[in-house]
Amino acid sequence: MSPERKPGMIRLALPKGRMFDQIVDLLKGAGISIRNSARGYRPNISLPNYSTKILKPRNVIGMLDVGARDLGFAGADWVVETGAEVQEILDTKLNPVRVVVAAPTQVLENGKLPNRRIVVATEYPELAKKWIADNQLDATVLQAFGATEVFPPEDADCILDNTATGSTLRANGLEIIDEVMRSTTRLYASSEAMADPARKKMIDDFVMLIQSVLLARTRVMMDLNVEQANLQAVLESLPSMRSPTVSSLRDSDWVAIRSAVPRKELALILPKLEAVGARDIVITAAEQLVP
Repeated sequence: MSPERKPGMIRLALPKGRMFDQIVDLLKGAGISIRNSARGYRPNISLPNYSTKILKPRNVIGMLDVGARDLGFAGADWVVETGAEVQEILDTKLNPVRVVVAAPTQVLENGKLPNRRIVVATEYPELAKKWIADNQLDATVLQAFGATEVFPPEDADCILDNTATGSTLRANGLEIIDEVMRSTTRLYASSEAMADPARKKMIDDFVMLIQSVLLARTRVMMDLNVEQANLQAVLESLPSMRSPTVSSLRDSDWVAIRSAVPRKELALILPKLEAVGARDIVITAAEQLVP
């Protein structure tokens, strides 16, 4: 038991960098606030019995692997790179990136790497070694620590790095020639924490809160009125999480309906509903949804 370990407490790791703001916003949507403290990398969290530390995503995975942290957000790429034995709890689908191989156009021959010994600059040495072996290349891995795009062409023939849009690669004259994997921000737990019933229950409750926000982001609340004569046609055109809520109105010929509708289907649903008799349609954002 580490000096920081207290009975009934969850040690949460938050990712430093571009993931941080997205995770803080996700937690805020669940009613959990993160406030800066004088201790810098140890912000205050409003959730009882939780302590928080901000770490680089790779370090989040390392700390979970050795049991120094119980729960943490990090990219799936670092789990694959490190081979850490951690348990994936939830894929937030936030911060989607591709891990790719890219090279300067002047190095490529007919869109491919030259048939000679090459140097691959990367922050992912293990992924790079596997990619080299899978492609049966004669190559050396050059360990990088940030800004791999500056290595080619003078110090490396290509890079293996993550990219969201590819804009940084293009700005540095690099062309993507292969995709190694895709990654998103996910919630992981240590095997030790998941084996402890008390901590697992706290983790399950935390996951439920996060899932409620992620689900709410995919749906909107729709309220509408419809005449009894058109009720069945409206219900057949209205998707819902389980079953729409139907309530009586003062005018017994009409009813009110409420349903959580997929946001991405609104453009198709609204015309259909109006055509079959739905009236007084009101759409509002959902903050949290628990199935």
